[in-house]
Amino acid sequence: MKIKILAALIILFTVWSCKKKPARLVDSPQQGAISMEVDDSFRSVSEALVQRYMALYPKTEINLTYKKEDLAFLDLLEKKVRVIVMSRELSDREKQAFKDKIDMEIQPAPFAADAVVFIVPKNSPRESISVEEIRQLLQSPEKPIIFDGTNSSNLNFVAQKLKTSPEALQYSIISGNSNIANQLEDFPNKIGTVSLNTLSRPYNAEAQKLRDAVKILPVTEGNKSYQPAVQNLASMSYPFTRVLYFLTNERYFGLGNGFIRFSCTQLGQIVVAKEGLQPYNIFRREVQMR
Repeated sequence: MKIKILAALIILFTVWSCKKKPARLVDSPQQGAISMEVDDSFRSVSEALVQRYMALYPKTEINLTYKKEDLAFLDLLEKKVRVIVMSRELSDREKQAFKDKIDMEIQPAPFAADAVVFIVPKNSPRESISVEEIRQLLQSPEKPIIFDGTNSSNLNFVAQKLKTSPEALQYSIISGNSNIANQLEDFPNKIGTVSLNTLSRPYNAEAQKLRDAVKILPVTEGNKSYQPAVQNLASMSYPFTRVLYFLTNERYFGLGNGFIRFSCTQLGQIVVAKEGLQPYNIFRREVQMR
């Protein structure tokens, strides 16, 4: 009798334990945690989008870290991160590597127009620069143009615009977009390259300080000169305008795709506009008067 009672208790305890054991949760757009990597050039807009998304969905956690654009792409292939931001076009080899490693078609999700801008110290006599002059200066052994490092989005994009490779260019390095703007006064004969997003946030004290320290050069192409202003990003007339887009290796509609969808729809595009960048998806507002 005692054996039968003991056996019954064991069965009841096992059933109760199974019922109490929590099921393994797969992340969703409303909950979970993922990692995301972005180049330092896109730091401000990425932070703003992530903070806004997590405020809307408090049960989500997007761990944002900063890595050079090329290295972030490699981490995406190795599934070390769920989402990255890119600005240059992928090569055919990179597209094939994505398909082979992730086993899905690549689906870029554009969300903003940014730009590579050329800056000099505030007291510099230089007032503009041309695309052809940039090409020539990047062949000079004096390395008068400063980038924020190898494998960086700014260097990659300029090389792609000039139809060459980063390895073929001559340039100096100061690590970090903000550091270039802060230290440029120490190099009066140099020209810095930073992302527009580093300087564009209109009401941010740090961005305002950087804008006050440098002069943004208009870029001449053909017979016209263009400032990296929002209207010139919208028309893609500023020569070094670039489209920022998300890539993900997420095969289902989880937190990564949820964040990407948010960033590309109206709420996210409002965040992009507040960053001083051009939203990629423009929402028209029509008011009917009766």
